[in-house]
Amino acid sequence: MGSLCYIYGVNIDQKYMSRCMELGQNALGTAAPNPMVGAVVVHKGEIIGEGYTSPFGGPHAEVNAIASVKDKTLLKQATLYVSLEPCSHFGKTPPCADLIVEHNIPEVVIGVLDPNPKVAGKGVQVLEANGCKVRHGILEKECRFHHRRFLTNFEKKRPYILLKWAQTQDGFMAPAQSKRSEKPEPYWITTTPSRQLVHKWRSEEAAILVGTKTALDDNPKLDVRDWHGKNPVRLVLDRDLKLLPGLHLMDGRTKTVVFHQHGKNSKSQLGNLEYVPLNFNKNIPLQICNFLHQNQLSSLLIEGGRATIQHFLDEDLWDEARIFTGATSFGAGISAPEIKKGTSTEQAILTDTLSIQYNEPSYPFSFAKK
Repeated sequence: MGSLCYIYGVNIDQKYMSRCMELGQNALGTAAPNPMVGAVVVHKGEIIGEGYTSPFGGPHAEVNAIASVKDKTLLKQATLYVSLEPCSHFGKTPPCADLIVEHNIPEVVIGVLDPNPKVAGKGVQVLEANGCKVRHGILEKECRFHHRRFLTNFEKKRPYILLKWAQTQDGFMAPAQSKRSEKPEPYWITTTPSRQLVHKWRSEEAAILVGTKTALDDNPKLDVRDWHGKNPVRLVLDRDLKLLPGLHLMDGRTKTVVFHQHGKNSKSQLGNLEYVPLNFNKNIPLQICNFLHQNQLSSLLIEGGRATIQHFLDEDLWDEARIFTGATSFGAGISAPEIKKGTSTEQAILTDTLSIQYNEPSYPFSFAKK
């Protein structure tokens, strides 16, 4: 790690690394399971090239940034800033470290090293072995937060897990069954802008999970119809295979995984429907995480219901909780999940309050507010 550069009191390294993360955010929801990397090429104090990770299978951030430089002769005197260590192996694309060497870029500044065993410092080694000056650890905490989905996948061998629910002023997430019987349709707790925000979140994550009761009571689509982007892979817990073909989750329009009790059914694949057996007498959240990790689904948004969310809370298998509190009250019903109190951020969305809480105390909350 090297010293930081200051000009007129401005930390230049931090300035450009912040820009890398800003660029990388554009790849959220499309780059996965690759990391959403941002890269900036700087020549004599001016940005001459920028890029971020293309949708999965396409060029990486460094490739796009270098390609955007109009005068390639300037690269020999430039500095490349990148939020994650450049790759050093052949995957769907050639190694970025080799491309940097090929263009004789003399200096590379990295936010955080890559924990992928195929990289894990090897990118730095390739660069340094070819005469490139490398510095890393610039805004490392912020870069770890930015790359939290990717890092969780490699460091914890599981997807990054987000919990989401809406609760009333009096702490209920669903009305009493008697109300359900009178009016068998979704009871909205939040406002339309909050619900649209949830659709945006869905477009950013690899998979989404609900339980049997939510599937039956609400008949959700779990898609991004109020936003743009791709639908997440839908997951539903259906131990006894109660879900019938007429439900939205069973319509085959989007890849859907049905987790059921081992031995309940012999079918495994019906078009876009995949049936996966679980042992419901063992740790269900862990089994789901293992399945997602094995299938390169690096993030999971859990939308309910209470029992499903509480399973993950009880096993401490969660990273982020996004909790809406609406202006309504039910008086009775299904209580919201019990979550340990911690540092959180809050914001108002019309009459709703959105609270975001992290299970990792080292996350920079001031950065998370941006």
